[in-house]
Amino acid sequence: MSLDTEFERVSLPLENPFTISRGTQTDAENVIVRITDEGGMTGIGGAAPAVHYGETAGTVEAVLPELLSIVESVDDPHAFHEVEARMASAIGDNPAARAAVSIAVHDLAAKRLGVPLYRLWGLDPSTAPATSYTIGLDETERVREKAETAVEAGYPVLKIKLGTDRDRDLIDAVREAAPDARLRVDANEAWTPREAVEKSEWLAERDVEFVEQPVPAEEPEGLRFVYERSALPVAADESCVTLSDVPAIADRCDIANLKLMKTGGLLEARRMIATARAHGLEVMCGCMIESNASIAAAAQLAPLLDYADLDGSLLLAEDPYDGIGLKGGEIRLGEQDWAGTGARPRGER
Repeated sequence: MSLDTEFERVSLPLENPFTISRGTQTDAENVIVRITDEGGMTGIGGAAPAVHYGETAGTVEAVLPELLSIVESVDDPHAFHEVEARMASAIGDNPAARAAVSIAVHDLAAKRLGVPLYRLWGLDPSTAPATSYTIGLDETERVREKAETAVEAGYPVLKIKLGTDRDRDLIDAVREAAPDARLRVDANEAWTPREAVEKSEWLAERDVEFVEQPVPAEEPEGLRFVYERSALPVAADESCVTLSDVPAIADRCDIANLKLMKTGGLLEARRMIATARAHGLEVMCGCMIESNASIAAAAQLAPLLDYADLDGSLLLAEDPYDGIGLKGGEIRLGEQDWAGTGARPRGER
């Protein structure tokens, strides 16, 4: 078999500026990977690099030629284990770049077999949890409006970014606008341990489900302090980057949050899920702001999750790729009529 590979960098404007405690984003730089077999069937993958983890679109572009040469030398899209192992050995860092290739290889392999990826894995689509819809930091009244709009659009789960001196006002505004919604909050490392414990108490009074990454990842004992005293369950995101992090956080949180752009591939993501389960943790899969070129692949993992936060493509003004239906937050794998991950160029029939 002969495989042809290519990639391109795309700049994706956001529908609205997106702010978290670390800064504001108005567009997302993704890199799209395509792997085509000799019959003209193409696997699609996407990288959504994060500067916070040491990656940019430029570093992704720099390492992709070497990663794709591995795919070409293996010359078999069904050999995902060999591809991911060789990529990790050749390029130890750059997980978003490796994830893009892993996604494209899995997509092509499942397409060649004529099945959705979740079926290749033997998963039940009916068990997929609803995805949350994220509301970034903004003026209080604007946050209220965004919550109202999300509820009107049918999203039952909202994730609210916090990390300001207005956190209580923001949550109160969202709760007033969405009295029946399930709420989660994400501080993105913005609080001290004592602040996190104190805030967890009034967040619990407002029926928030859990708090994500309340303290800096560089403070593991701070995370333990919060976990032992918090009125809410604690999810680890920035503290849970690679497989080896899972045992380290097992006594410091309730929920492990993995992202394909942190794990470096779909096989590694599944290993992290299994390891988290073995350590008694619940599991969430999150995302960066990403095209459906990668979100569609993360959605295939949904039946293995307790929580999903896969709204990255919903925040874009326009996505050049279609993916899995997420109307009203429901991950509609059971309606998938495309083999592979479900990612395809927008408008393709």
